[in-house]
Amino acid sequence: METRALNQAVKRNPDRFPKEFVFQLTADEAAAVQRLRSQTVILKAGRGQHRKYAPFGFTEHGALMAATVLNSPQAVKMSLFIIRAFLKMREDLATNAAILRRLAEIDRVLLVHDAALRDVFQKLQPLLAPPPVAPKPEIGFHVRENPLPYRVGKNRSRP
Repeated sequence: METRALNQAVKRNPDRFPKEFVFQLTADEAAAVQRLRSQTVILKAGRGQHRKYAPFGFTEHGALMAATVLNSPQAVKMSLFIIRAFLKMREDLATNAAILRRLAEIDRVLLVHDAALRDVFQKLQPLLAPPPVAPKPEIGFHVRENPLPYRVGKNRSRP
C-alpha cells in the first residue's frame, strides 16, 4: 500500500477513521518504519528521505476501514494480509490467555499438594531415621554395688 494514498484516504474520510482506529506515528517510529522499506526499489535515489507529515498507524478496525477505502489490487491484497495478521494475533493472544489460566490453576494445585507432601514428609521423617543403636550386653558376671568413699589422705587424728 502506498503511504501517500493511505494518508490522503485518512484525511479525506475523517468519519471513517475516528481516533481509536488510526493514530499518527512519532518521528522516531516513522524513522524506524522508513528503515524497514527498501528505498532503492520504491523511490528514485535522493527522494523520499524526508517527510512533511508522519505516516499513520492503524488498529485492527482502522485496517478494516482502510481496506474499504482503498481500491487498488495491491491495496486489497495488503488489506487482506493485515486482517489475517490481526486475526492470527487475536488467536495467539486467546491461546496465551488460556495457557496462562491453566498454568495458574496448576500452580494453585501444586501449592496445595506441596503443603500436603511437606506434612507427610515431616510425619515420616522420624520413621525414616535409623533406629538408635542399643548397647551391647556385657559378658560375664557383674555385681553392681555402690562405691565406698575411700580416703586417700593421711588421717592425723589416729596415732
